[in-house]
Amino acid sequence: MGAGLRILVYGYGNPGREDDGLGVELARLMDERALRGVSCDSNYQLNVEDALEVSEYDAVVFADASLSCAEPFVFERLEPAPGITFTTHAMPAGSVLALCEELYGKRPAAYILGIRGYSWEAKEGLTAQAQANLQKAFDFLLPLLRESSLERIEDKAGACSGCGG
Repeated sequence: MGAGLRILVYGYGNPGREDDGLGVELARLMDERALRGVSCDSNYQLNVEDALEVSEYDAVVFADASLSCAEPFVFERLEPAPGITFTTHAMPAGSVLALCEELYGKRPAAYILGIRGYSWEAKEGLTAQAQANLQKAFDFLLPLLRESSLERIEDKAGACSGCGG
């Protein structure tokens, strides 16, 4: 795939709870770049309805804050996860992918970008450490999205745990 590759960067989390807003902020920063073929979206959490949006892309990068991932971030391939439940308000990214495949017959390449956060207090703004991790994650992802090469993204996903640290 080349120039026609369509990529979605989907950031989720709550910006009103400090570092929980890392995924949303990454999506906002990417959106400001207005890269050809790259769309950005964000929300507080993933929902059943997101399966339709995901089905319209060749690849999707789910960006979220993590309290336990390696610093400063991890970038990994994401597979559809069976066991979709409709009894909660939020869904894991793997469940969104499984639903996308089941309902729309589509299975875009999918990745999770977990950015290390430190504090989830009820206030706006990222901690200084989380802001530094966000910048490293952004600097890592931007050239991959500019290239619009699924092969290059896949290579990085296979070899990245605690990238940039």
